[in-house]
Amino acid sequence: MRFDFIAKEDGILLKTLLKQQGISKKLLAKIKFDGGDLRVNGVQATAVFRLAKQDQVTVVIPREAATPTLTPQDYPLKIVYEDAHFLVLDKPAGIASVTGQNYPDQTMSNFVAGYLKAQEYENQKVHVVTRLDKDTSGLMLFAKHGYAHSRMDQLLQKKALTKKYYAVVHRSDQLLAQAEIRLPIGRKDGSIIERAVVAADHPTAKSAHTSYEVIQSNDQLALVDIQLHTGRTHQIRVHFAHLGASLLGDDLYGGRRDTIKRQALHCHFLSFVHPFSNQKLVLTSALPEDMQRILDLGANQKSEQAALEKDRATQIVV
Repeated sequence: MRFDFIAKEDGILLKTLLKQQGISKKLLAKIKFDGGDLRVNGVQATAVFRLAKQDQVTVVIPREAATPTLTPQDYPLKIVYEDAHFLVLDKPAGIASVTGQNYPDQTMSNFVAGYLKAQEYENQKVHVVTRLDKDTSGLMLFAKHGYAHSRMDQLLQKKALTKKYYAVVHRSDQLLAQAEIRLPIGRKDGSIIERAVVAADHPTAKSAHTSYEVIQSNDQLALVDIQLHTGRTHQIRVHFAHLGASLLGDDLYGGRRDTIKRQALHCHFLSFVHPFSNQKLVLTSALPEDMQRILDLGANQKSEQAALEKDRATQIVV
């Protein structure tokens, strides 16, 4: 894959320009040793070549082979967006994002590996940019080559990628119409899985910032639109459990499972400025059927309760 740049100042080293363009030392080593190419004005150059203003720099990034330990598997992916650099999928609930001890295969990474192989793309390595918990549904971003992954990591570090989630939560007096939650999160004492809101001086404490707005609600439930500003493990689940507004289905943090068997959480919005085209991408995903059914059920129950109260009032008047 080829990329072209123009030097905008005199005297800088080629490797400095490449760093400015998001090419890491690791990627530069791959270019040097794994079949890539660096050229200045059409002539091969080393990373310490000193550039002149308006020099034309060409970078050829070598092909990336598939990861041998990641088994490609077929699955009907729901593609929301795709170009030469990125792939955005709508992940169903119940599928893990990446392989691990508990999920050796049948993950989104396996399915993307299968897709890349079937399409016979130049780069076969799977690059996960944003991941979701197994039981969280919604938008998931993959890079289609290492340079794209590096550029997205830069955006993530600058907090220039916006992710929003829908959650159906239990109503709570502490749940406001909209608010910012800035409470540190750490490991829950005595557990290797659970997280909790902890004191700032707790040995595992990490700062965590969540914004939210209630979209609709009834006496028991609320649909909340959430934006993450940090990416701590179980951040949304922990912050809302702390407010007494646990996600429905999230029994790890106090949510009921009578109407849904997974945490009612869906990544519905993803936006960033494309690092290669400079165009702003805004990608969305509709609320999944199981979460919509909870809201419909709550609305029906509210309507039935209102009708019952009206009937009782009519009987009293008569």
